Amino acid sequence: MTTAPEGTAANIARAVAGGKLSALDATEAALARIKQHDTILNSFTDVTAERARAKARAIDADIAAGRKVGPLAGVPFAVKNLFDVAGLPTRAGSKINRDRAPAARDATLIERMEAAGAVLVGALNMGEYAYDFTGENVHDGPSRNPHDVTRMSGGSSGGSGSAVGGALVPIALGSDTNGSIRVPSSFCGIFGLKPTYGRLSRARSFPFVASLDHLGPFARSVTDLALAYDAMQGPDADDAACTTRPVEPVTPLLSEPISGLRVAIAGGYFQKNVFPEAVEAVGRVAKALGATRVVDIPEAARARAAAYVITTTEGASLHLDRLRQRPNDFDPAVRDRLIAGAMVPAALVDRAQKFRRWYRARLAEIFGSVDVLLAPATPCTAPKLGQVTFKLDGVELPVRANIGVHTQPISFIGLPVVAVPVPLEPMPIGVQIIAAPWREDIALRVAHALERMGVVSAPSPRGF
Repeated sequence: MTTAPEGTAANIARAVAGGKLSALDATEAALARIKQHDTILNSFTDVTAERARAKARAIDADIAAGRKVGPLAGVPFAVKNLFDVAGLPTRAGSKINRDRAPAARDATLIERMEAAGAVLVGALNMGEYAYDFTGENVHDGPSRNPHDVTRMSGGSSGGSGSAVGGALVPIALGSDTNGSIRVPSSFCGIFGLKPTYGRLSRARSFPFVASLDHLGPFARSVTDLALAYDAMQGPDADDAACTTRPVEPVTPLLSEPISGLRVAIAGGYFQKNVFPEAVEAVGRVAKALGATRVVDIPEAARARAAAYVITTTEGASLHLDRLRQRPNDFDPAVRDRLIAGAMVPAALVDRAQKFRRWYRARLAEIFGSVDVLLAPATPCTAPKLGQVTFKLDGVELPVRANIGVHTQPISFIGLPVVAVPVPLEPMPIGVQIIAAPWREDIALRVAHALERMGVVSAPSPRGF
């Protein structure tokens, strides 16, 4: 596939609302692309064609009757299969969950996207129980990279990255606990937003680590990312972490000047364990923004270690009954890490949580003098499917454990991040634009400015 995507979400919605394109035609076009290309990409596990057509017809009827439609009218989207979708069992990438009863109600974020006029076309492949950075699922097969189908899409939201990177849908939703939005964004060459912890509701999605889980969007442009984010904002009593923040629209702010913003490069830890392509990508972004200041993030390596402790222990607690009753139905790599987490002493967990408070305070101090930090999203471009190790500075390192080396210290304290794609050859790679808590607007404005400069962009899929 070498053609450009059918259209951005913003253009589709504008055409639908203006009567130049029917929502049903936009939906049928997406369903046709999925049918044609997903046999290769393997990004979808469920296609909700009849539901999508019914929603599209309702939008067209509203327009014909002169009723107002939402800002995403007629825009096809899909969701990682840990979101509840009414009528489908919520798989969370597992074999075990397929035995669950179908969900009775959609996840809050699906309801909000559809309230804005978006059309759900399906559920997407993912790493089992979101404990994955590769996009390789032993039950459903790997989701494939749209720029080279022999490579990883990234995980655990691999199907989301593959579907948007492959232009099957303009917007997808995923989750990010330790990097699962930012990693697929980097590997698949698209934009991704991990919002501040507690900004977007997680209600009726299958959890992984409650104190680290975030939900957020993927898109092929910053405007589309902001439109989806704005549609999903707002407090939700069904998620205890998302009950207070008001809606703070960012789409109208995207074009505001960024000249007064203080941009710095994350140094020390974030300049280690990187391949040349990651160094080049951060360098390009920094040069475009005029950023020369380098700021060391104290104890980032310890933050990553503490994130591992909290991830594996909270995850193990969630899955104890499944581990006891159906151990052989897990991906062995996931099962073994969860079993190890169940054996971590409570004293270590307590130390990790205390360190987390200290680390959060140190980053707050840094954001007193900096508005944006730049860091690699991944240490390298997408590895080959099945690749177990890579060599860095002459040392063989395990791929699965080290893909999230630069994302974990950030999600550990819930900071908002926009992952932006730098279209290097032969494969794209992402850069993290990191802001202070609740300042998604700043990260998105910087991303939008970089997109207008032509420094970052989502390349057309070319690997299938």
